[in-house]
Amino acid sequence: MNERAKKPRVLILCDFDGTVSTVDMGNEILNRFTDKGWEEIDRAYCAGEIGSRLAYMQVGPLFTGTRAEMLEFVSSREKIDPHFLEFYRFCRKRGVDLKIVSDGLDFYIDAILKKNNIEDIEFFSNVTVFLDDDKLSIEFPRMNDKCDKCGTCKKGVLRDYRSNYDRVIYVGNGYSDVCPAKDADLVFAKEVLYEKCREEGTPCVHYESFRDILNYLDGTVGLRA
Repeated sequence: MNERAKKPRVLILCDFDGTVSTVDMGNEILNRFTDKGWEEIDRAYCAGEIGSRLAYMQVGPLFTGTRAEMLEFVSSREKIDPHFLEFYRFCRKRGVDLKIVSDGLDFYIDAILKKNNIEDIEFFSNVTVFLDDDKLSIEFPRMNDKCDKCGTCKKGVLRDYRSNYDRVIYVGNGYSDVCPAKDADLVFAKEVLYEKCREEGTPCVHYESFRDILNYLDGTVGLRA
């Protein structure tokens, strides 16, 4: 067996809002395109009183705006981590699979990836259906029927891919990242996720940007070029 064949198969799963994107685009869109009332729904979500799927179901009818208007807004506000493109190239060079798992909405994730010429990154998220009357509905193709916490079950995505890889690395920052982090082999965490990992005893590495993750992983066994 040659040296290349011996390399472990590595998958990196990254959250999007607040992680790949330094702007929480979901919140930005809610602020801009919903009527009053979403803040109380968000408060209940952050307090753990409701899950994100129920929050989306409640906030969906509050949206007012066309797809074109929202995409124009996304384009004017989007900002990804300044080191993410370097991290993306690092993964490609070393044969590491990189996927995005998000409890956000597909239309703005797709637009931001395309704008940054990284649309080949596979992502999993909630799905937005734009209706004719400047309204929208939200669908949950990756939900977990046995759990009502998240619209997109990131833990489910991780488990679906687990058998295909020797090592799964997780990168995140928020509430929806807590469950999948418990099943990962290595976790990079900041903000809410870091606090929760510390509280619950989930081993993790603190990071501020993808430069920190690059520095940590560069030279790691199985990731060398």
